[in-house]
Amino acid sequence: MELSTKTEDSFRIVSVQDTRIDAAVAIEFKDAMRQQTDDGPDIVILDLSQVQFIDSSGLGAIVASMKYMGADRTLALAGLTPTVEKVFRLTRMDSVFSLFSTLDGAVEEFRA
Repeated sequence: MELSTKTEDSFRIVSVQDTRIDAAVAIEFKDAMRQQTDDGPDIVILDLSQVQFIDSSGLGAIVASMKYMGADRTLALAGLTPTVEKVFRLTRMDSVFSLFSTLDGAVEEFRA
């Protein structure tokens, strides 16, 4: 699981470089997210624009990453493809996470 990270202003952008977050990579994803978010800003934007598929294990890994960050920090999701967004809406996780259709939209929101 490859993630790239960039810190800007008061937030960190973590971009998923793979097309799937599923059972095969869920544990690796969680470990990578912990490494990328352990230190740094209280706001993390997870860029999912490359992700074409997510299953329940992948969804669980993202939720676990949010819980690991703690209640005083924010994990927002950006760049969801229609398939991935549908999973978040069907599971009602769109009420748990702030979803942004584009990374630029999320960046603008948190810069303001």
